[in-house]
Amino acid sequence: MGLHILNSIYCNLLIFQLVPLATTIYNSFFENYRSGLTQIGPNFVGLQNYGTIISNGDLPTYFINTMIMWLMGFIPQILLSLLLGAWFTDPSLRLKCQTFFKTVIYLPNLIMASAFAMLFFTLFSDSGPINSMLMQMGVFKSAYQFMSHVWTVRTLVATMNCLMWFGNTTILLMAGMLGIDPSLFEAAQVDGATSTQIFYKITLPLLRPILIFVMITSLIGGLQMFDVPQILTNGTGDPMRSSMTLIMYLNKHLFSKNYGLAGALSVFLFVITGILSLIVFKFTNSDKVK
Repeated sequence: MGLHILNSIYCNLLIFQLVPLATTIYNSFFENYRSGLTQIGPNFVGLQNYGTIISNGDLPTYFINTMIMWLMGFIPQILLSLLLGAWFTDPSLRLKCQTFFKTVIYLPNLIMASAFAMLFFTLFSDSGPINSMLMQMGVFKSAYQFMSHVWTVRTLVATMNCLMWFGNTTILLMAGMLGIDPSLFEAAQVDGATSTQIFYKITLPLLRPILIFVMITSLIGGLQMFDVPQILTNGTGDPMRSSMTLIMYLNKHLFSKNYGLAGALSVFLFVITGILSLIVFKFTNSDKVK
């Protein structure tokens, strides 16, 4: 039975991971696109697609956009999750209705990102309820164009990502906190340590494996950011392409059926994801005791 399950895992890995990866790398070496009704290629062009991606200068711009919006969402997300996790796992606080609040904070994770983006698009449109309330309160004399300013659009995207994922991160961190031996906290309290000292000296160091997992998975998810900015900006990445992400850029090549450039860009994304994940792992997994 165990051997059968293992063979199924290997088969799924081969079919759904390795074969698409090899096919993408293979297609990246070919000129293969549609010009009007005419199909060009596939013609072998070697590294020409990679050179085109590098020379047009869009890759660094969209990479910076993606990382800025990811960081703007991830930093408050991890801080909020650590705070909530510490509250929910602290027996001295004796919080009531914990099950209800845990369910509530996880609910946004169950909402489709497209629905979330449509909600925010409606709320912050020129004639939306947010503008109506702000004008009634006298904050603005006329409607503020949230979708026409770089940092408001980036902030909206980051806010949505934070709201959608902080519940999931909280659950993961709580699981790590509940796995810590309570005798460590009791010994620290006997020695006169404060709650803050216990959190920084005991909880955080022992949470390092969970934090590494959360950071790397969040980073990978951030690099794959697509649906929220795509719907919020109607696929344009405006204003001035400041919210255009790497996957939105990739989608434009796929939409135009330029499979060669799309394959080359996918390979770049694979390499960038691997390098950044390795950097995060190395920096967060360094031994504190030499």
